[in-house]
Amino acid sequence: MSVPEVIPILHEPGYRTDTIGRFRGGQFFASVTYAAPGGLAAAPESHRCFAVLHRFDEAGRHLDSRIEAVPGGLPGAADAADERLREWLDALPEREFGDIAIAPFAVQVDGCRFGLVVERHGEGATEDDWAEFYPDNLGFSAPWDGEYDT
Repeated sequence: MSVPEVIPILHEPGYRTDTIGRFRGGQFFASVTYAAPGGLAAAPESHRCFAVLHRFDEAGRHLDSRIEAVPGGLPGAADAADERLREWLDALPEREFGDIAIAPFAVQVDGCRFGLVVERHGEGATEDDWAEFYPDNLGFSAPWDGEYDT
């Protein structure tokens, strides 16, 4: 089954998709995550903590991304990123956490890839059959019901 133009993502309170939903005029995907140029294969000391807020229109098309590296070591960086993210989320008008459906997109910040990227996954795949949310490492595939693999 090929990748749909708009990919559903289920809201899962208390877990990896806890901070996704809708606001007046669109949808959002927010997270605190770690990234490094080169992805997971990069040396652990090169990973930085980021506060991330992606915004989409009602149809799921990417509007913009607010991505900010937070200085400091662990656990201080994660706490600071979480605080920053909460400020951004509080500023979204009529924000409600819930399921979303978005189109693939990608942005680069500080040499790191962020976005929902269509890929071929699995040995012998002959067509795109997977969408990976980077750098959060959430994988989506058929039956395209919003559930993800980590």
